[in-house]
Amino acid sequence: VIFTGCHSGIGHAAARQLAGLGAEVHGLDWKPSDLSLRSFTQVDLRDPGQITAALTGLSGPFDALFNCAGMPPGGPPLDVMKANFLGMRLLTDRILPQMRSGGAVVNVSSNGGMGWRGHLGELLELESLQGFDEGVQWCETHGDLVAEGYRCSKEAIIVWTFASAARNIACGIRPNCTLPGAVQTPMLEEIEKTTPSAAIDVIAQPIGRRSSADEQAAALLFLGSPQASYINGAALPVDGGFLSVMSVKS
Repeated sequence: VIFTGCHSGIGHAAARQLAGLGAEVHGLDWKPSDLSLRSFTQVDLRDPGQITAALTGLSGPFDALFNCAGMPPGGPPLDVMKANFLGMRLLTDRILPQMRSGGAVVNVSSNGGMGWRGHLGELLELESLQGFDEGVQWCETHGDLVAEGYRCSKEAIIVWTFASAARNIACGIRPNCTLPGAVQTPMLEEIEKTTPSAAIDVIAQPIGRRSSADEQAAALLFLGSPQASYINGAALPVDGGFLSVMSVKS
């Protein structure tokens, strides 16, 4: 399997759990990983050239791809879109031809992307632009929607997961994504620099606490496993019930 984002947080926890179960895990991240993996390659998902170079040393067939890498809000919006969506999509497209039938792609989105329905037309337009550079141009001409980058990138992941599921299930590959809520990771610490902790604590309701990275990893590993063989194109909330409560209240 391949993991992006195995330096810390959800990706680190999931890669550690799966390697501990005996999987052959190949890690990709722009920061070093302290995990004992079959291989590790440093790569910046904002750079298509680095993505191509990183994949040169990897050969399939692969059983699963876990896209856990991501930048928090606060950085340049275009950089956030590149790392969280455009680079992730490019890497996935390059790996898909090397995946076995029966395999899975599992993407980490966020319940921060729950507004995707309101921007579906624009996001489908972005989804249809397969090239990295074309995606960058789209972002540059949709500044109002891209905004700080994070929310739009997470909405784009959800819509792309749905569209990708329709395309790739014919090859026996199941794309799904998770929608984490408040997760106590280094990324959340970065988010708290721009978002009041009280607002994050609201997202931690009704369960009344923040998730651990290991709890999020368990959901990822399930979606990537044969036990989830009939789950395709799902956006699974792993947020302690926040989205369900919001739906009832609305």
